[in-house]
Amino acid sequence: MNKIIIEARVNELATRLGNPHVPFLPHEIIADAKACYDEGASVFHYHGRTADGAPEHAPEFYLETNAGIRAQSDILIHPTLGYVANDTDAAGRFAAIEEMMRSPETAPDFAPMDTGSVNVDWWNPQAGRYDTTDLIYKNSTGTLMHFAERIKHHGLKPYLVSWNVSFTRQIEQFLKMGVLSDPAYICFCMTDEIIFAGHPGTEDGLNAHTMFLPRDFQCVWTVVNYKGDLFELTEKIIRDGGHISIGLGDYAYMDGARHMTNAEVIAKVAAQARAMGREPATVSETREILQMPKLRVAA
Repeated sequence: MNKIIIEARVNELATRLGNPHVPFLPHEIIADAKACYDEGASVFHYHGRTADGAPEHAPEFYLETNAGIRAQSDILIHPTLGYVANDTDAAGRFAAIEEMMRSPETAPDFAPMDTGSVNVDWWNPQAGRYDTTDLIYKNSTGTLMHFAERIKHHGLKPYLVSWNVSFTRQIEQFLKMGVLSDPAYICFCMTDEIIFAGHPGTEDGLNAHTMFLPRDFQCVWTVVNYKGDLFELTEKIIRDGGHISIGLGDYAYMDGARHMTNAEVIAKVAAQARAMGREPATVSETREILQMPKLRVAA
């Protein structure tokens, strides 16, 4: 079977109430990157956070963090554009990436494109109501085309996030238009427990994603379960030829009564994949699978 790309998603907007091992500051994220790389991750995704866990959009945060990651391994870096917390125009949302691309020591390898818009309000299961009622993750077609142009300009790989079928259909139209080139790297974003914007983290939910993959283009797909336990689906993903994106950013993983670290989560996925006949892809093998372009860093 083909090798499996394992991505570590280490913090997102997760708090330390669920798991105290969620990294916030650059030195914590840098240490997690090396630990996850050592356990088999070839891609590393993170969000800028302050010491108290609030979102941090300052380019300096990413410059420091990326440089630290680069200094200790060649893991492929996938930063955020800020998700719903960075609600500004297209140029403003991409500004941190532009700054990162000024030096090979700080340049990432991917830039994300969530290819549609969706309500992302937080459900409170204890109260039986929403805690928020106006959170909209907005990604207009024009904004996405701006992202695609800048990603292509810098020689980055688009990381295409699909929350539901409409997002995947948008990807297909962009491929037809030449806005995107294949192989398309598509992350199916399942959502559970306290957010319901994506498909449920079930076999039926995943099948509903994969059945709409563009048939006339080469696609590589990975799966995340935001706020849900992805281990309920990992066997199917591995068996079906998909790839896995997982970490404490999405779910407070436990080993019995003990909180797991991001590296331990990656090690568990890698062991399961090997047991099913799929070896974790190295960084160079991941580059080959995704046909990643050569970065064009500003002089």
